[in-house]
Amino acid sequence: MKTSAIRLPQTIGLWTRPDSPQIVTSTNIFDYMDGAGELYIGYRFDHLEVYEYTSGSQDDILVELYFMDTSDDAFGLLSLDWGGEPVALSSSPENSSTGSNARFNRALYGEGLLRIWSDELYARIMAYRETPAAKEAVLAIGRAITANQKNLPGPEIMEILSPVIDSEWRLRKDRLSFFRSYLVLNSIYYLSPQNILNLDLLVDAVTAPYEKTNESEDRKRIQFLLVKYIDPESARQALSHFHEAFLPEYKKGFRVDSATQDTLVYEVEGGWLGYRLHGSHVAIVFDCPDQESARKIIRQNISNLKEKEENQ
Repeated sequence: MKTSAIRLPQTIGLWTRPDSPQIVTSTNIFDYMDGAGELYIGYRFDHLEVYEYTSGSQDDILVELYFMDTSDDAFGLLSLDWGGEPVALSSSPENSSTGSNARFNRALYGEGLLRIWSDELYARIMAYRETPAAKEAVLAIGRAITANQKNLPGPEIMEILSPVIDSEWRLRKDRLSFFRSYLVLNSIYYLSPQNILNLDLLVDAVTAPYEKTNESEDRKRIQFLLVKYIDPESARQALSHFHEAFLPEYKKGFRVDSATQDTLVYEVEGGWLGYRLHGSHVAIVFDCPDQESARKIIRQNISNLKEKEENQ
């Protein structure tokens, strides 16, 4: 278990915490929370430290510190919900990445709840009853948590996604999520009760909608998904599994190697689906209004991937 370097103040305003936290690991997380534990262990979760700040005259403030194996995993937890108002807690400089999706909010506050991505830590600080004093205490605890923490860049895979494609499709950055587990994917965009993409803690995956840039048109959204597997063979096997499970009516004549040459597109209920295999990556689009949109979005993002690989 990771050693905590976070030093929370003993007293904040009217509130005081106990000397020691409650420790939660993957073995007892379901005792601590009912149902939501799958979302946390769907990332590289190390352990959780829980503090309860109490006051004789005010409702309690709950502090949850989720220690993750990597900064990407902590970002992933925050990326599941971009709701709330951005707040600045740390004076540490932002990362220097210049990609279109490099900068994301690191702390979001709303209705008494503050959520933070800070280095390898994801934190939730919640006032059971929001008051001006409680809000200030929550933010002060947030500042203590982020003190001396690094502002590491977000997952590299996000840099591949084009913010705009042919001035026609715009990426919904506020709906972009990083994940590793099929259970987490289903909480974002339901795909299947089974793990038909062979997702696990070794993959990096990102999903986000693209929508029409012309506001006068219908708000048609396309869901884009990009997965990086540990090696090309794992990617091939995952795409083959996906095709057989999700597109059984197109099983005849299917060859996964065909997807390395160009985007393969299929008509399904509700629109068009397309996918492409490139090395260790699988790109898929769902809910496309036509074949060309599917090909266009995958083509541009695969082109971005190739350019990134060439520059490494």
